Amino acid sequence: EAEVSEKASQADYETMMQNAGEKRAADSKLMTEKAATKANTEEELQAETEKKAGTAKDHMATLEYISALHGECDWLLQYHEARKEARTSEIESLVNAKSVLSGADYALVQTATDSKTKGFMSRRTQ
Repeated sequence: EAEVSEKASQADYETMMQNAGEKRAADSKLMTEKAATKANTEEELQAETEKKAGTAKDHMATLEYISALHGECDWLLQYHEARKEARTSEIESLVNAKSVLSGADYALVQTATDSKTKGFMSRRTQ
């Protein structure tokens, strides 16, 4: 009976050792697979981090461009009336100059009625 018990224990031991070996091999394979997955994930993370940095730089450049456009637009809106008056005055001056060159006499003609917008040939009051 001791011999049978010894053989049964030996068989159980060999089965347990075989199972443990198989489990170690499976665990080793699983660890290798997980290490490879981790390496791939870290590589993807690095690529996405670099991509994010590039995108952030592009975003900042776009925001700076928008800010510059906003400043230009504000300037145009602020000085619109002054530029409009200057354009009107220049057009009137060109028309008068063309007329003078065509032979018209503006020596005694007052061209502006508003005291703020004096024409090229208008009398100045002191």
